[in-house]
Amino acid sequence: MIAIITGATGDIGEEFVKSLIGEVDLIWAVGRSENKLAALHGKYGDKIVPVICNLSDKDSIIKLCQKIEDEKPDIKYLVNNAGVARMAPVTDFSIEELSSMLEINDTAATLLCRAALPYMAEGSNIINIAFASAFQPNPYIAVYSASKAYLLSFTRSLNVENKGINCIAVCPGWVDTKMLPSKTKSGKDIKYPGMVSADVVVKTALKDLRKGKDVSVCSPYYRYTRFLSKVIPHKTMMKMWMRAIEDYVA
Repeated sequence: MIAIITGATGDIGEEFVKSLIGEVDLIWAVGRSENKLAALHGKYGDKIVPVICNLSDKDSIIKLCQKIEDEKPDIKYLVNNAGVARMAPVTDFSIEELSSMLEINDTAATLLCRAALPYMAEGSNIINIAFASAFQPNPYIAVYSASKAYLLSFTRSLNVENKGINCIAVCPGWVDTKMLPSKTKSGKDIKYPGMVSADVVVKTALKDLRKGKDVSVCSPYYRYTRFLSKVIPHKTMMKMWMRAIEDYVA
């Protein structure tokens, strides 16, 4: 019985490793840095199977899917944690950057779900990290938000299609990880409302998974934001978002 965790060497990924290592025989730790994966193996032992894969490259994703089909493992958990983001207008991104973001955030998660599902028994789990940016359009992280909205919708549909397999979209807001932008700008502290630690994200996600939820939101601030996004026009929500980030995009 195994768990597959993408982005396993990141903060949230490693928290999933720590939380799930006692439940499975092996963890396929997926990442593109051989050194970081080796360090993870050294830290957690032989239950960690390093799987080097560049999820920004479709050929690499397909090779990982083929590995699943060839080995036909008993998959208890698939955690699609890998993701990339940058705050900037769309025109500041190169075509290659945008393509890479969509491959990692959406294509990899979608294809891995498809590859894994035939090898998941009743009671198995798919955990997709979608983030609260999925709840509304967000200028300056426009592609990131749209990619996470896709993942939220996709995950909730999977949960209905696949009876007996628990599928949950994990939607925190700001998380205090190495992926977080700088905490200061021009000598001033940047405010990240509702920010939580990676371990809180993972503990809440697993708790909500066991309750049968298909969406996990780990802070009251973003539960309120999710509610607002349902009752307030998105144009108004975008204006609120722009006021919140105006000091950082000027």
